[in-house]
Amino acid sequence: MPLPIKVIGISGSLRKNSHNTALIRAALELQPVGMQIEVYDISAIPLYNADLDGDMKPQPVISFKKAISGADALLIATPEYNYSVPGVLKNAIDWASRGGKESPLNGKPIAIMGAGGVMGTVRAQLHLRQIALFNGMNVLPKPELYVAKSGEKIDASGNLTDALTRDRLRDLLQALLVWTKRFIP
Repeated sequence: MPLPIKVIGISGSLRKNSHNTALIRAALELQPVGMQIEVYDISAIPLYNADLDGDMKPQPVISFKKAISGADALLIATPEYNYSVPGVLKNAIDWASRGGKESPLNGKPIAIMGAGGVMGTVRAQLHLRQIALFNGMNVLPKPELYVAKSGEKIDASGNLTDALTRDRLRDLLQALLVWTKRFIP
């Protein structure tokens, strides 16, 4: 039996009751057979500073890059702030992108989703796709998962309760599994 595809799930929100973190937790529940999702918390990653980007990188950065290197794919849930991704997520990607062709992002399959607002983070996801493409990542083209009016679909305990959204998330995860296998030798 082949090993499961290892996926790092990242929420671009640090908020305790984040709907994007709830999407990542729901992905853990709905992951298909053959996939193993591990949630990665980016809150300890310091702001990017080129003075710290030498031989002695901060330990949270080393750990983050190691986690990405050890994963077969990434699953990112992003909120939308000012028509873009939140600074904390962009910062984590900036750190991981360092090293050019040696960056652990290079060639990594990725699925993007997001919850919030009336448009479900459409603009942030578009911007994240641009960032991912610049970093040589293999962005899953379809299906897309935009969770608009997420407060109606995620309860106060952070559970994704909307059946249609759960089905769409399940479809996204299955597509990521198939997509990722295309890039594994």
